[in-house]
Amino acid sequence: MGKSTVPKPPIVVLTGAGISKESGLDTFRDADGIWAKVNIEDVATPGGFHRDPARVHDFYNMRRRGLNDPGVGPNPGHLALARLEKEWPGEVLIVTQNIDDLHERAGNANLIHMHGELNKVRCQGCGAVMGWTGDLGVGDACPRCTRTGTLRPHIVWFGEMPLEMERIQEALDGCGLFVSIGTSGNVYPAAGFVSHVRAVGIAHTVELNLEPSVGASLFAETLYGPASETVPAFVDRVLTRGW
Repeated sequence: MGKSTVPKPPIVVLTGAGISKESGLDTFRDADGIWAKVNIEDVATPGGFHRDPARVHDFYNMRRRGLNDPGVGPNPGHLALARLEKEWPGEVLIVTQNIDDLHERAGNANLIHMHGELNKVRCQGCGAVMGWTGDLGVGDACPRCTRTGTLRPHIVWFGEMPLEMERIQEALDGCGLFVSIGTSGNVYPAAGFVSHVRAVGIAHTVELNLEPSVGASLFAETLYGPASETVPAFVDRVLTRGW
């Protein structure tokens, strides 16, 4: 089924690690998540990269191998959001905190990776951003400028500004529905999106999560359960009768 010709209000969907957990990827802030196993300062800050780039590369190489394992793929939550973008007669923007590419594999095209992408690297010498699915090391040369030692994961680390914030703010200002899926509500600026939307006052706000987030009380509606179940059911509802 294609989109109707009658335009509908835009939808903004924020996704976090909870939507990818059922695809076999680790979350960050669960009791057994990534940040319980490694020191943030060592692997997710500019200072950590400056002190020991090899250690940082090893950390992201391991995660990149996990993401690109043949057994990892989009789950029904990702596929439902791709269906929403395809069939909703208006704009659907996915803003993801996730650095995996499961939304793209599911079929989403209107997408912002506000925290960067694991399968890309960035050159600190020439500024080029390139796809990169293999291991990355300190001796690798930039394919664009040929300098060695300038490549880093295309990841927004703690202390750095998330990507495309101006575009995100514009989308939040004009949306009719804001949905937060699988987020902890701990990480700003994404945790503040629901407050921003509420202040504008024109959008319905919904949280879909395994359990209430830190900011759950700020949402007009909350639905809890596995993303592979709640997201397809919610998308069915929206496409059938709106919100």
